[in-house]
Amino acid sequence: MTRILSWILSLLAFVLFVRLWAGPASYPDIGRLEQKIEQQNAANDQQAEIKRKLQMDVVGLSKDDDAVEEHARSELGMVREGETFYQVILKSDPEATAPVPQVKVAPHVE
Repeated sequence: MTRILSWILSLLAFVLFVRLWAGPASYPDIGRLEQKIEQQNAANDQQAEIKRKLQMDVVGLSKDDDAVEEHARSELGMVREGETFYQVILKSDPEATAPVPQVKVAPHVE
């Protein structure tokens, strides 16, 4: 009787030991999950920094008309009435073959 009981306990201990080192929620699996958590936290920090910069940009654009004009000129190609827009395309520029966007100048009304 004790011999059977010792075999059963040994088998149970072996199964628990195997479960501890292999399978779901094992030590190696926990290490992989902790590494994924660290990677996700790093990605979250990068996204938070991008969000902070965008929020600062939005606040600046909402309070300063000059910032809006500068953004429109650099990003959208804004040209005021009476100004001349020159675009220089270098031959070494890979985007030189791309079509130049047409800029329409609307009259400025105050």
